Amino acid sequence: MTAPAPNAELMRSLGRLVRGLAALFWGLPLATLVCAHNIVSDWVLSFGIAGPLLLTGVLYHGVRQLGCFQPQERIWMQAVERAKILALVNFGLAPFIYWWNRVPEQPFFAAATSLFFVTALLFVHNLNLALERLTAMLPDETLRADTRLFTRLNRGLLLAVLLFLGVLYTLRRIESLPDPVLGVLHDVYNVRHWLITALLVPPLAMTMTLVWKIKEVIFASAFDRSE
Repeated sequence: MTAPAPNAELMRSLGRLVRGLAALFWGLPLATLVCAHNIVSDWVLSFGIAGPLLLTGVLYHGVRQLGCFQPQERIWMQAVERAKILALVNFGLAPFIYWWNRVPEQPFFAAATSLFFVTALLFVHNLNLALERLTAMLPDETLRADTRLFTRLNRGLLLAVLLFLGVLYTLRRIESLPDPVLGVLHDVYNVRHWLITALLVPPLAMTMTLVWKIKEVIFASAFDRSE
């Protein structure tokens, strides 16, 4: 009579895992749209402070749900905990996105917004690492190979964005550079939002694809178990 209990517990944890993946799948593009509304359009300002808070909260909830699966696996849980901490930091910094767009000349709001952008990139980086750890526990070898390849590519692209920003902001503070170089840096800085968006679209799209594929594999595995 006690034999079905482990299977029932596994099914519950799989259900929470799938819900967490679904929250991440929908939360990532929506959070990107709302938190980057100064690039896209001012229409999202009508959501006020609730938009960034709600969507960063969805991402935090999604990562928390992931942690309910196989909590005894130390390496997996370490990856989830790092992503969870960064998601919580993003949630705390989310109001500054709205406040900075209302008062852009306030340096504290600008600094908090810059910090939010860095921690958001680190969150996606660590989420990719967590997805790689997750697929290591799943029975699909093809999914494991694909996830290993694309998560490493995504993490490389995200680190390249951080490096690009670091070099750009450092060079802009060096006043002894030749005037032509300063002119190019000024032009690049003015279109930095579009450049960063172009660099971020591929890793975000690949991350969403991996999240969806993992969710589908889990569904298929759960149905096989139930049969």
